[in-house]
Amino acid sequence: MYRLLRNALFLPFLVAGFGSLAVAQQPAPAPANQKEPRRVAIKAGRLLDVRTGGVTQDVVILVEGDRIASVGGAVPAGVPLVDLAGLTVLPGLIDVHDHILGNPKDWSATAWIRTSGPEATIWGVRNLQVLLDHGFTGVRDACEAVGSEYGQVALRNSIQKGLIRGPRIAAAGTCISLTGGHGDEDVLAPGLALPRQPNIADTVDEIGPAVRRDIKYGADWVKLMATGGVMDPISDFRVQELSEEQMARAVEVAHRAGKRVMAHAEGTEGIKAATRAGVDSIEHGTVLDDEGAELMAKRGTWLVPTLYTFQRSPAVAASLGADPVSVEKMKAILPMQKAGFEAALKHKVRIAYGLDDDPDYVSKEFGALVRGGLSPLGAIQAATINGAELLGWTKDAGTIEAGKFADIIAVNGDPLADIGVMERVVFVMKGGEVVKSELGHPR
Repeated sequence: MYRLLRNALFLPFLVAGFGSLAVAQQPAPAPANQKEPRRVAIKAGRLLDVRTGGVTQDVVILVEGDRIASVGGAVPAGVPLVDLAGLTVLPGLIDVHDHILGNPKDWSATAWIRTSGPEATIWGVRNLQVLLDHGFTGVRDACEAVGSEYGQVALRNSIQKGLIRGPRIAAAGTCISLTGGHGDEDVLAPGLALPRQPNIADTVDEIGPAVRRDIKYGADWVKLMATGGVMDPISDFRVQELSEEQMARAVEVAHRAGKRVMAHAEGTEGIKAATRAGVDSIEHGTVLDDEGAELMAKRGTWLVPTLYTFQRSPAVAASLGADPVSVEKMKAILPMQKAGFEAALKHKVRIAYGLDDDPDYVSKEFGALVRGGLSPLGAIQAATINGAELLGWTKDAGTIEAGKFADIIAVNGDPLADIGVMERVVFVMKGGEVVKSELGHPR
């Protein structure tokens, strides 16, 4: 009896607490006997065609259920209207390089040891809400620690089931690495060494089981550590780690299972080896040269440059707990970024948008891409049609077109004239549900 009374008293406060996270206009639950999907019309003051850069004034987008029913025409009688007059309307954004689990403000090398799988997943719920608030309705998780116990897969499935709110997720598994490589989570002294982790593969024969384990536990993508990295205290970002033969085996196993492969590759030779091995995307590609860029362009390999995190990191890393060795690596690699990105642009390498940082800063990559040489439209395409193509989501996302998910955002200003307005998203709809509105209730 006490438990029932306590729950009855507590329930209004619980509902009120979650209500504070809600947005102005939530779809009303449909009556049990109603079969027609809920309809809503959106009046776009300026609709940006992300394929061409064309802008159309005062366009009506009709949404039925979680899909776009039509673009253009009049507002049907009796259909609620979301009036985005004076705003620029775009498709929902896609970040294809994020690590969604854990505390993004703790950069220490042992953070994963001090964080349980459940705690990391709870942080993931927070991080996904931040991404959604910035207009990112899709994200690719770019691998997580073994100790996280595939929390990213659990979050992906929970969002698909409607249990929690967040972007659609394409999930990588663990970070497959050599012993002592960028994905080796054991950074302890020899006398305190941890048991060998299942993401470690030192031979070609060991690659297959590591890849298959990730696929077994639900990964959509396989993540390979082709070179050393910056954020760990034990590897060298210039050095190739996994061999070309190992990476080719990983690609063979993953592609046969219908999965795709991404490769962390910062050093020049590792980028080329991963590209020749057939990976689908190169992550970072910081020390890319002309030969590597030409090879990527020829093979259609995507580049996810993650420019902003390298630019931000040297100034803040120490205060966030990064190892002094990592801080020095950040300072060393940053001057190499400009030439590598220019080589990618010169050879017309396909580019997709990825942050690889605290999601509070997810929109900052737009400015970094434009400063690096992309046009504002090119930067927006990286986060829309390009991201959708890389993830195999073209049928459902990346543009505002009939039949696609009703993933729609709005910004106050013209992003083609000032890319900075992409940092100020004022309206977000994901799958026909308004999840952010700074405009008041739709009328």
